[in-house]
Amino acid sequence: MALVIVLVLLVVGSVVFHFVSPWWFTPVASNWSSIDDTIAITFYITGFVFVAVNLFLAYTIYRFRYNPNRRARYEPENKKLEIWLTAITAVGVAVMLAPGLVVWADFVTVPEGADEIEVVGEQWQWSYRFPGEDGVLGKVDARYIGPDNLFGMSPNDEAGLDDILINSNELHLPIDRPVKVNLRSKDVLHDFAVSEFRVKMDLVPGLVSYLWFTPTRTGKFDILCMELCGIAHYAMRGYVVVDEQADFDDWLGQQKTWADIKGMAPGDAVAGKNQYTICASCHGQNGEGNETMNAPRLAGLQTWYVERQLKYYQQGIRGANAGDSFGQQMAPMAGMLADETAIRDVAAYIVGLKATPSKASANGDIKRGAHSYVTCGACHGAEAQGNYALSAPRLAGQSDWYLRRQLENFQLGIRGAHKSDSYGHQMVLMAKTLQDEQAVDDLLAYLNSI
Repeated sequence: MALVIVLVLLVVGSVVFHFVSPWWFTPVASNWSSIDDTIAITFYITGFVFVAVNLFLAYTIYRFRYNPNRRARYEPENKKLEIWLTAITAVGVAVMLAPGLVVWADFVTVPEGADEIEVVGEQWQWSYRFPGEDGVLGKVDARYIGPDNLFGMSPNDEAGLDDILINSNELHLPIDRPVKVNLRSKDVLHDFAVSEFRVKMDLVPGLVSYLWFTPTRTGKFDILCMELCGIAHYAMRGYVVVDEQADFDDWLGQQKTWADIKGMAPGDAVAGKNQYTICASCHGQNGEGNETMNAPRLAGLQTWYVERQLKYYQQGIRGANAGDSFGQQMAPMAGMLADETAIRDVAAYIVGLKATPSKASANGDIKRGAHSYVTCGACHGAEAQGNYALSAPRLAGQSDWYLRRQLENFQLGIRGAHKSDSYGHQMVLMAKTLQDEQAVDDLLAYLNSI
C-alpha cells in the first residue's frame, strides 16, 4: 500500500510542479513561437502518458496485491490489447513528430528578401560580418586567416571590400526584419544559440550552416555556445542587441569595412620611437619594465596585443576600475596617442625592442606550476609564446611581479569586469582556478623557468 501512495504522490507532485514551477521558457523574442507550441505538444502527450502509466501501475499494485486465497491467471497474449496499444502509441508518436517536421521545414526555408549576415565562432569568441552596399558577402577561406585578416577575407574578391567586419562579441540587428544567419567556425565545433529567439545550430569547421529568424522585441539577449568546444567553452558568450531601425543604422555606420582595415598603413616604427619617449620614462628605453614605477616589461609583447591594450585604456575598458590605481595612471598616458595610426606606430616600435629577461622573484614549486600551466597553455601556448588565434599574449619573459598583480586583479574583478572586455572575462574565470597564493607562486616559478 505504501508503494501505491508513493506513486500517486509522485504523479500529483509532478503535475503540480509543472504548472507552478518558476523555471519556464524565457519570453519569446522572435517569430518562432511555433517552436514553443511544438514543445508544449510534446510535453502534454508525454505528460499524459506519464500520468496514465503511473496511475495504472498504482492501480495494478493495489488491485492485484498479494492474496493467499487468489490464484494468478496465466495469459501470455492479448492481441486486442496489443493492437490498441500499438495504434495509440503510433498516433502519439505521429502527433509529436508532425509539428516538429512542419516547423523544421519553415526553419530551413529562408524567406525572400531576408537580410544576410555571418556569425563566426572561434575558441572562445564570436565575431560578425555584414554585407556592404552591394548586399553580397565576399568570399572567405581559412588559409587567409592571420593577425591582419581575422575573418579570412579573400584578397582577390572585390565583393568583400565593402563587407562590414565586427570583431566584437556584440551583434546588433534591426527589429521586425527577417535575417539569415550564416554560421562558420574557424577551429572546432561550436553551436550558436539564443534562447529568446528559439534558434540553435551547430557551426562545423569547413562547412557553412545557417538559420533564420525575425527579431520581434528590442533588447539585449545572450548568445551561448551550446557545443562543448574546449576549456573555456562555458565563457564563450556574446550578445544580440535588437534595435529600432534608426539606431541600428547608426551603429552599423560606425563599423569598419574590410577595405578600411585593409587600407590601414602598417605601423611605422620610426614614428613610434618618438611616441615611445613618454613610455620609456616608466617602462625603460628597451621596454625592460620597472617595478619601482609599477611599469611592466613591454619587450616581447606582440603588436596586436599592445594595440588592443592601448585601445582598452583609451576606451575605459581597462584602467577605469576604482581598484586599479596603476591602470588609472596608464589611462591618461594612452590617451596621449592621438589616433589609431599613433597606436600602430608605437606598437610597431615596441615589438622590436630587445631586453634581458626579467629578474625572477617568485618562490614556488616548478613541477606543481607546470601542472597548473596545462590549463593556461591551452591559450597561451606550450612555451608561453602567446597565440594570436586565441588572443592570448606572450607570458614567457614577463615580470613575475606584474603577472602576480594581474592574476590578483582578475580574481578580484578589478580587471576583466568591463562588459566589453570579453577576453578579460575569460581570464577572470581562469584566474579563479588558482586556489591560493602558493598556487600563484608555483605557476610563476614555472613561467620563469621557460
